[in-house]
Amino acid sequence: MLVLIQVAIGGALGAVARYLVVLTSLRVFGPAFPVGTLAVNVLGSFLMGAASYYFIHRVGDARYGTFVITGTLGGFTTFSAFSLDAVNLYEKGRIAAAAFYVAGSVGFSITALLIGVLVMRSVLS
Repeated sequence: MLVLIQVAIGGALGAVARYLVVLTSLRVFGPAFPVGTLAVNVLGSFLMGAASYYFIHRVGDARYGTFVITGTLGGFTTFSAFSLDAVNLYEKGRIAAAAFYVAGSVGFSITALLIGVLVMRSVLS
């Protein structure tokens, strides 16, 4: 039961953080391109890499990262919002923007996750 509470609280915090980042990016950059969702997915991937490496290699058990990894970062990053944004760009006829958004989200997020692992590996070494 404690694990479910950790996931629920972490998820709520992550979702609120995502909302605030997306809202801020809309105010700063406008609605033409989903900068906020791209940002949370890339930042979340970096943090996911760093946190997973930390909990597996420093703590010795990924289960201790439930609050951070599954809850907070799971609530912060969002593939469903990413998918909706990509389809919205496509349906507006912004094919190149949609393609860049999809490729950028996947490529930058995987790269950010790898960098997060490498940063944490060097910090803990």
